[in-house]
Amino acid sequence: MAIEWRDSADLVDWVELSEMYRLAPLGNKSPTWLEKAFSNSMFKCFAYENGAVVAAGRAVADGVDYSYLCDIAVHPAHQGRGLGKQVIQRLVDRSRGHRKILLYAVPGKEPFYAAFGFRRMRTAMAIFENPGQAAADGYTDPA
Repeated sequence: MAIEWRDSADLVDWVELSEMYRLAPLGNKSPTWLEKAFSNSMFKCFAYENGAVVAAGRAVADGVDYSYLCDIAVHPAHQGRGLGKQVIQRLVDRSRGHRKILLYAVPGKEPFYAAFGFRRMRTAMAIFENPGQAAADGYTDPA
């Protein structure tokens, strides 16, 4: 089937999107949380097949300096078809003109993002809601 791409969140079924993130698996993101996060993001991207969402992502951007790609997910039944690459490329293309385009990579997936031109940062730092879990998941050094 053909993939239909949408850059608007106007017709998103947030419950369906929440379930896709759970299955992807990118954690439990409530429909309300996702609606707020996507609404507050400058760029968004959704892939549909037969009316069902099969991939999504967003970029939080300020219009000039930073664009941060996040929440990129592909439904497990559709992984391995290049949809994740297409979501990333669409968001990178929309982010062009920003001085910096950033993202967090799942530990071990850095080579995947390097193919798009992303490079490891030496000075990035973060405050996580759950610092112990962030360290256990490999996102930060142990305290």
